[in-house]
Amino acid sequence: MRSRSRLPELRYSFALLSLCALAGCSSAPPAVHNKIARSQVDPRYGVAPSPRVVADGEEVPRGGGYYMVGKPYQIAGKTYYPSERAYTATGLASWYGSDFHGRKTANGEVFDSASISAAHPTMPLPSYARVTNLRNHRSMIVRVNDRGPYHGGRVMDVSQRVAEALEFYRVGTARVKVDFVGRAALQGSDDAKLLATLREDGRPATLPGGAPIMVATNLRETPSRVARLERSEETPQTERASSARAEAREEESASRAEAQSVAREERAISRAEAREVQSPRRAEARAIEKEPVSTIPTPISAKAQAMAKSAPLPPSRPFDLGTASPRNLRLRQALN
Repeated sequence: MRSRSRLPELRYSFALLSLCALAGCSSAPPAVHNKIARSQVDPRYGVAPSPRVVADGEEVPRGGGYYMVGKPYQIAGKTYYPSERAYTATGLASWYGSDFHGRKTANGEVFDSASISAAHPTMPLPSYARVTNLRNHRSMIVRVNDRGPYHGGRVMDVSQRVAEALEFYRVGTARVKVDFVGRAALQGSDDAKLLATLREDGRPATLPGGAPIMVATNLRETPSRVARLERSEETPQTERASSARAEAREEESASRAEAQSVAREERAISRAEAREVQSPRRAEARAIEKEPVSTIPTPISAKAQAMAKSAPLPPSRPFDLGTASPRNLRLRQALN
């Protein structure tokens, strides 16, 4: 009887202890929960989100980060090798918006979902890249200032504004081609310049000034094969040097043309002088040719006629050199 009367008391005590334990767990400091939440890896992106530094509705500063390439790193068992080498790739692109808005990027800038920006696992930060939607061939230059994505099969994450410009915001992902262009400026906003690069006619987007697109011949990422970024940027010094070379070429061409003109004039003068020297000789020769030639025979003297008669005649054939017969010889003497 006594044991049965104690059973409700034991049940009541056990329930009371359980309620106290639950109350103690719920009274843990909120900072502990925040720390745990921040350290958790987001399953959608493979990394923990950075702290938010700009609240929604506040103006997001532009630039302010630092240039970085970074060392090889691992995410979810895969190793990535950041590099400045030329790069091109084709794959899926997704977009990220309010979840990352106002948070720090990998190089210290602040992400703005309304900016013309993107994230890439290995490109230097910040840099420019051309993104082309292979479905509609719309392309534009974006500012790469963050790392990611680390979701399988994706080559780039772009901001919400870029996804809207390339017309895959509602779809969520798109098959794109990504080309590394070159370094980006650290300070200031380049949104207006990048928005102006949008191409809707199928032609590839380019930066103002025609910066070349760097295309890789080998897409395998290895730390031992890091190529230099070769980007020909026009500076005031190079422009002045180019103009100086152009002026020198123009002066050289003018000097060459003037020398050729002088040489032609000298040759013309020499030909004129030669004609003047030859003119008197030709006139004299023509005068000699025009003199009349006398056709009256000159009289022959008597002595010349006698000598002509006494001159022996040449032997006639076949009588040659004393071989003629005596008869013919007498006949010949009679004739003489």
